[in-house]
Amino acid sequence: MTFKASEVGVDDDGEVLTAGVAEDQDGGAVLMFMCMLDEPDEQDVHTGMDSYCVVTADQGTAYGAVTEIGIQAGVLRVVFAPEALPALGLPDPEVEVTLDADADAIAEFTEALKRILAYGRPEARPALTRL
Repeated sequence: MTFKASEVGVDDDGEVLTAGVAEDQDGGAVLMFMCMLDEPDEQDVHTGMDSYCVVTADQGTAYGAVTEIGIQAGVLRVVFAPEALPALGLPDPEVEVTLDADADAIAEFTEALKRILAYGRPEARPALTRL
C-alpha cells in the first residue's frame, strides 16, 4: 500500500503521545502511532496492551505490530507483522507514505515516532531503519 500524506502531525495531550500521517484533512488513508505517557500497568500487560499501538483509517488497531520502520528522502516505510494485518485492515504488510510536509514537521514527527516505538515491552519494538 502506498499513499501521499499531506497531513503530518504530533499531539501530546499529557496522557497519550500520537504521531500520525493522513492523506488529507478529511482522512483518506491514515496511520496513527500512539503510546501512553505512563508506563504500562499489570492490566495492560495482561491484555497485551503493554506497547505502542497503530490505528488505521477504519479504526483498525494493533499493539506492537511494526517489525521495521524508517524514513528516508521524505518517505515513511512501515513493515507490519503479518499476524497484525487482519486487525489493521491492511492487505499488505508493507506501507510506504510520501510525506508532503515541511522539514520541521517531518523532524517533529520522527522524534515523536522514536519515543512512541520505544514504549512498553522490548520484544514489541521494531527495527528502526534511518529514523
